[in-house]
Amino acid sequence: MDAFYASVEQASKPSLRGKPVVVGGLGPRGVVATASYEARVFGVHSAMATAQARRLCPNAAYLTPRFAVYQGISQVVMGLLGELSPLVEPLSLDEAFVDLEAGGVPPTGAAARAVAERLRRDIKAATGLTASVGLAGSKMLAKIASEEAKPDGLRLIEPGTELEVLGPMSVRAVPGVGPATAETLRRAGITTVAETAGAGEDELVRLLGKAHGAGLYALATGHDDRPVVAERDAKSVSVEDTFDEDLTDRTRVQLELARLADRCVTRLRGAGRSGRTVVIKVRRYDFSTLTRSETLRGPTDDPAVVREAAARLLEHVDTTAGVRLLGVGVSGLADYTQEDLFAQAAAGAAEAAAAAAATGMAGTAGAPDAAPHEPETHQEPRKAPEGPPRWLPGHDVRHDEHGPGWVQGSGVGRVTVRFEEPWSAPGRVRTFRVDDPALHPAEPLPLVRAADDQPPVPPAPSGSPDEGSPAAVPSGAGGGSGGGSSSP
Repeated sequence: MDAFYASVEQASKPSLRGKPVVVGGLGPRGVVATASYEARVFGVHSAMATAQARRLCPNAAYLTPRFAVYQGISQVVMGLLGELSPLVEPLSLDEAFVDLEAGGVPPTGAAARAVAERLRRDIKAATGLTASVGLAGSKMLAKIASEEAKPDGLRLIEPGTELEVLGPMSVRAVPGVGPATAETLRRAGITTVAETAGAGEDELVRLLGKAHGAGLYALATGHDDRPVVAERDAKSVSVEDTFDEDLTDRTRVQLELARLADRCVTRLRGAGRSGRTVVIKVRRYDFSTLTRSETLRGPTDDPAVVREAAARLLEHVDTTAGVRLLGVGVSGLADYTQEDLFAQAAAGAAEAAAAAAATGMAGTAGAPDAAPHEPETHQEPRKAPEGPPRWLPGHDVRHDEHGPGWVQGSGVGRVTVRFEEPWSAPGRVRTFRVDDPALHPAEPLPLVRAADDQPPVPPAPSGSPDEGSPAAVPSGAGGGSGGGSSSP
């Protein structure tokens, strides 16, 4: 998919089409998840600090991610890929390998091209978005071809032309060649794929070691026999947040960790999994990072169990100097749950009673029977009184009078909303108090409306002074961003 998150936002918001859009964390430590092609012209790219992106492209629309929307569209796209072949290997929400021959497509360039063109049309019809397709006889070359096809294109590398295509490319185009390997090769006078192949396997092994050198030689000479693997089983599920300011209050750290544990379990349950090892990650003020883990009696998807395990792990971590990032994960995944909180606690109590009896400490003769052990239930942390909703840039809202729209920005007690729908003309902008009772968070609208439910196209709004500005916010608005770094 082309600039996936940003393209989804442009398709959802007519006023942003053709304009620079950046999706990611918008706080002081936020990171760009995806930039539209219009923003890339200014040098903005993924994994860049959002603060740097704002300096390069101050007029872009900066939006917080809507992962539920992206996941829903990804499922549609992956479903279309699954119709082509039983062998689909997702790499991320927006990218996958597909073994066309396993789907019965004749191994010819013409047949593959016809299937790819039909796929691109189907994706456009189903999602309103564009996709780029790379066709080749191996995973490495298909990946390279898809990058060359972007945006909204198709690239076929015909069998027999692999070395001709690869030769002039930088050695960094080869999978597994990062900055350190590239620098080692550069010092040896090797900068292109052709020079890498020409150096020979023995020289590459001498420079990089046996496994890395031999693997690089094979790829540089066009040999990549890695199969498309339909099942890429996740080894863990995790979530993490980077905070705008270091957390020094221990209670706040504990509450944030409990919140992350709940989010982690929500994601775990969404995948239909459970897990037996709870892991926490703590990055401190000086960027030192540590992890702690605890393995449970059996797999769990109980949020109380995960919260309590994370809290126990945090007890052994010093956070007084400040915490920059927190994370919670669950590993040792299984497709079933073999616990319940009370059963585990009762089992623990039984073990303790047995141990006490073995040492003659189970009670005194003639004493009344002790009451059966009642495990303590988890107490939810006390929440502060709820205030007005937190209006995040890019998120969906609905106004009782004006209908559906999305947040352009918020600050100084005001929220700016543009009222438009994916199938409408660019909409008008209005500003409200953040606690306006007529303004509500809303579910996202579909990008493509059913053919039998097409509304008449509304007339273009007249004379709005802020029309055409993709990121108008109230004077003094800070954008209303959360501090989480994004990971697509």
